Amino acid sequence: MSNHVRNRLDPARFNKDAVLPYSLRLMDFEIAMQDVYDLFYDINSLFLERGLKRLEEMLRPAAMSGLISDLLTASLASHARGLTENRYFNGHPDLIVAGFYPNDSVPAGSEGIEIKSTRKKGGAVDTHGAREQWMCVFVHEVDTETEPARNRRPMSFTEVYLAHVGVDDFRSNPRGELGTRTATLHREGVRKLREHWIYKA
Repeated sequence: MSNHVRNRLDPARFNKDAVLPYSLRLMDFEIAMQDVYDLFYDINSLFLERGLKRLEEMLRPAAMSGLISDLLTASLASHARGLTENRYFNGHPDLIVAGFYPNDSVPAGSEGIEIKSTRKKGGAVDTHGAREQWMCVFVHEVDTETEPARNRRPMSFTEVYLAHVGVDDFRSNPRGELGTRTATLHREGVRKLREHWIYKA
């Protein structure tokens, strides 16, 4: 028997006391996260009908995180009242204040929210560099152990955080094999992020 079901969010798990910037509402997050759940359900329904693996098993973790981040960015931009997608390719932040920058495009702006997705509990995610920013981290969980694979639980969001962080909240990481420099929130930075939670499953 397959465990392929449409994942649903529990509205009671959202932080009713959360203080949100840029006129964001909790419903913006709820709708965006449910949009991602619905898309995964539709895609995996098609894959399973054809005897293929679920999308979660096909994608590498980094690619999965990138896809989820892009989907959430697009959905939040369509529902949020004051934010839109940054049209600059690979620009920062992902969501910017609508009409603030020419053509809603900026390589490195200060007004907006960077969107990240990770499997790391607590939201300690790598970034391309330390900077002052509003950072939103969605933590997701993927069942890779249940057998047979058809019975695995669908991808689930377990935590969402949104906080304003500064350069001093990061630590630099050693260069990787390709020489890419990254930065991650240090212990106090992560603590600041976790204090400003939006959703906990």
